[in-house]
Amino acid sequence: MEQVVARENMLAALKRVERNGGAPGVDGVPTERLRDQIRVEWSRIREELLQGTYRPQPVRRVEIPKPGGGKRMLGIPTVMDRLIQQALLQVLTPIFDPTFSESSYGFRPGRRGHDAVRKARQYVEEGYDWVVDMDLEKFFDRVNHDVLMARVARRVTDKRVLRLIRRYLQAGVMLNGVVVATEEGTPQGGPLSPLLANILLDDLDKELERRGHHFVRYADDCNIYVRSKRAGERVYRSVRHFLQERLRLKVNEEKSAVDRPWKRQFLGFSFYKHRGVRIRLAPKSLKRVKDKLRTLTDRNRSQPNPVPECLLAGLGWVLCALRCQVSL
Repeated sequence: MEQVVARENMLAALKRVERNGGAPGVDGVPTERLRDQIRVEWSRIREELLQGTYRPQPVRRVEIPKPGGGKRMLGIPTVMDRLIQQALLQVLTPIFDPTFSESSYGFRPGRRGHDAVRKARQYVEEGYDWVVDMDLEKFFDRVNHDVLMARVARRVTDKRVLRLIRRYLQAGVMLNGVVVATEEGTPQGGPLSPLLANILLDDLDKELERRGHHFVRYADDCNIYVRSKRAGERVYRSVRHFLQERLRLKVNEEKSAVDRPWKRQFLGFSFYKHRGVRIRLAPKSLKRVKDKLRTLTDRNRSQPNPVPECLLAGLGWVLCALRCQVSL
């Protein structure tokens, strides 16, 4: 814990939280007022962290639309709790990240979604042209706290840090002025959540490596590449059993499948064969781009000059395409 509250670590965390910005938590304190809050409260909070008595505030529930429809639930911590989580993240990442699988790409230093898509294409080019597309049902809402904390405790021995992480998991959610307890899940919206997800799912990565599978995982999106449909169905059944029995996670049967890679999408991309295996935007992603550009160029839109915004939106997808060597 001393490393977490060290001055240099806290200053780096403060700069990151200020740079990220974001909405206030349940206390209504915006990022712009975080330094003022630190001047008044940090001495007490630092002592509570060192003594192991600090208790995080509940998160504020926010709903945002999913690209494919439906709602994604976010839990927005207070800016002070975002600061502490960021400080924890900076200490824990060097401990855990070097031990993670080479096939894990999500929320890791120096790794991006484009790298994951290119690796998937490599497997398809090598003849592993059936994919076991595993969709974990409401993953961030269903994480079992005891299973997760057991894996954190493998490498973290400071009981104050372990207690603090568990308290963040159990901080609760503020709904209509009432705090609702959280008995499972790790709320999306805090800096620590992606690392905790990788710590839990690293067990899956290690199991797939032990079995000799070719796979790519980005956060809770996991694709396993095999040579035949029969092999894929066998892998699907065994991995589903592993997830349910070892990690207490449920597979979404409706969204998961064993299929050809060009009939599925991974991180918004898909594949097709033309003088090798090529990458392209998945149909749903392409539709979202077209809808966005259509909205930006609508003549009835109140904005007087939509062209710069339109160019930025289009340029973003062009750059994304170039990075992934996409052919549209």
